[in-house]
Amino acid sequence: MPQLINKRRSLTKRISLQQQENKELKAKLAKLQALANLGKVSAIVAHEINNILMPLGNYAQAALNYPQDQALTEKALKKTIQNSARASEILESIMAMVNGESAEIRRCRLLNIVKEVFSSIGRDFSKDKIKVNLEIPEDMNVDVIPVQFQQVIMNLILNAHDAMKPHGGILTVKACQEKNKAIIIIADTGTGISPENIEKIFEPFFTTKTIESQAERTGSGLGLAFCMDIIEAHNGTMAVQSERGQGTEFKITLPLKD
Repeated sequence: MPQLINKRRSLTKRISLQQQENKELKAKLAKLQALANLGKVSAIVAHEINNILMPLGNYAQAALNYPQDQALTEKALKKTIQNSARASEILESIMAMVNGESAEIRRCRLLNIVKEVFSSIGRDFSKDKIKVNLEIPEDMNVDVIPVQFQQVIMNLILNAHDAMKPHGGILTVKACQEKNKAIIIIADTGTGISPENIEKIFEPFFTTKTIESQAERTGSGLGLAFCMDIIEAHNGTMAVQSERGQGTEFKITLPLKD
């Protein structure tokens, strides 16, 4: 009996020590996760702000090229103010998402969101031989955090744009409502994604954009990972279908409030 009691005491002591070790490991893990979040958010911020700065540079260059065009100069200045405000909103939104803070979901007109994204990009896609088709009902709404959802749409549109350069193609953004869900599809007729890469594209830091590709810039591999985080935070889903040489289609499904 004494031997059994001693074993029980020894086992209790070991369990207590392991619990303390687990507690310390969790504390260390929390600190490491905070550092990982900081690194991730820094890369995401660089990626997203770059998407804002590129069109600003385009507008500024156009204004410098035609200094006598007062209307163009005024438009460039307005875009600078608008996109500067958007950059500030994006920073606040990204920080809130990484820190686990909740942001306000609002009912928004989807067509307005998409048109604002194209306006923010500041690039006439027809100059790149890309035809844009918008097939979105004018009265269709989505329940989203606007600035976050705009970043999802912008990333997917810019990826489609890169995939169709330099030969051009067709970019289609279409949407419909099915019962209590909104379905948004962004499709291109670009180079497509190979089967061995299709399962990896939502992984952080994985990219198919290389210097050898026709993309204007190499990819950070964060855009699609960030998009997936945002869509999942909205309790939605995002899927992809692609075929080499045929193009790529992203399908976003979002719940609608009653």
